[in-house]
Amino acid sequence: MKVAIIHYWLFHMRGGEKVVESLCRMFPQADIFTHCYDPAGVSATIRAHTVTTTFISRLPLARSQYKKYLPLMPYALEGLDLSSYDLILSSESGPAKGIIPPPSAVHVCYCHSPMRYLWDQYHLYRRGAGFMTRAIMPVLAHGLRKWDAVNSMRVDEFVANSRHVARRIGKYYRREAAVVAPPVDVSAFAPCDGGEIGDYYLCAGELVAYKRVDLAVDAFTRSGRKLVVIGDGEEGPRLRKRAGPNIQFLGKVPFDTLKHHFARCRALVFPGEEDFGIIPVEVMASGRPIIAYGRGGILDTVIDGHTGLLFDEQTVDGLIDAIERFEDEIERHLDPYGLVAHAGQFSEGAFVDGMTAVLAGHGVDVPMPGTDRANQGPMGLLRAAAQRTPDPIPLHSVGQGHV
Repeated sequence: MKVAIIHYWLFHMRGGEKVVESLCRMFPQADIFTHCYDPAGVSATIRAHTVTTTFISRLPLARSQYKKYLPLMPYALEGLDLSSYDLILSSESGPAKGIIPPPSAVHVCYCHSPMRYLWDQYHLYRRGAGFMTRAIMPVLAHGLRKWDAVNSMRVDEFVANSRHVARRIGKYYRREAAVVAPPVDVSAFAPCDGGEIGDYYLCAGELVAYKRVDLAVDAFTRSGRKLVVIGDGEEGPRLRKRAGPNIQFLGKVPFDTLKHHFARCRALVFPGEEDFGIIPVEVMASGRPIIAYGRGGILDTVIDGHTGLLFDEQTVDGLIDAIERFEDEIERHLDPYGLVAHAGQFSEGAFVDGMTAVLAGHGVDVPMPGTDRANQGPMGLLRAAAQRTPDPIPLHSVGQGHV
């Protein structure tokens, strides 16, 4: 069976690229197609595969300005010749699924999000853009939306990373979607001794507008509580200017430093609306709770009152109230190892099993537990790791299924 994996671009190892990495382990023979590629920015697992780029990679300044070529990406995807492939797995939050599959191929799209800048966050992106981009966005986005909606019909099955994204797939593409949580390397994190917990809260991730780190900065500046902010991005300079002396910005840090703070913060503050949110799962795998805005993919991962606290009002006052309720009602009752067990259900092994079940529905043979070859190689190791995961705190209706 010839397998093609399509991803929008490959420069870093973030959530979308971790999905590609897991798909590569599931299908070691797969070829990868992407618009632009930097081998130095991705894992050895991805580099071990044959990677083919579209003509976007050969355009001027493509390594740094690839997103500016978005209007050309439909032509680039449709120019890929996939006529010899039996299974096509597209990984989508930028333009990736718009390839032309052969009639005999199965095309499954793992959707991290319908393109935010075309659909639900179009106006937010436009407000934050420069003058020229704001002027041309209405014309370009209209045509791109039509293309995006039409090419959704070329997909045999959508798989969403959360119920939140499944609902948006239903809204914009009028398609049902299976729900399989993305792979999180929960085994890389662990709790610290209780006496090592610090007196500070934590914000971590890319500093961009939609993540609403500004709410955390303003709330902690007003309350005087300590906050550590990890990450960088275009919002960084503005956030530093408005922050009080009780807020520390560490920028981008090594992985060991990140793990240190994940395990020692009082709680992770997560004030934005995310499609899924891998960092909260990593923090729970470190034995620490989450204080989050109760919208989006966080509803699939955080159980209000058990693994953290969800708040409904996305304002400074709403966040301050949530922190006070956390300290008064929840903090002293938390069980770090219960958080670790809960995070275990979002392991890479669980992702592999979910995708295996989806593909089996299309007649795609992926080795299953109990067969000799299933217990060999990367997939056998992933399943073995999943079987060692402690029993999680049950979630109401989260997991594999249809929305």
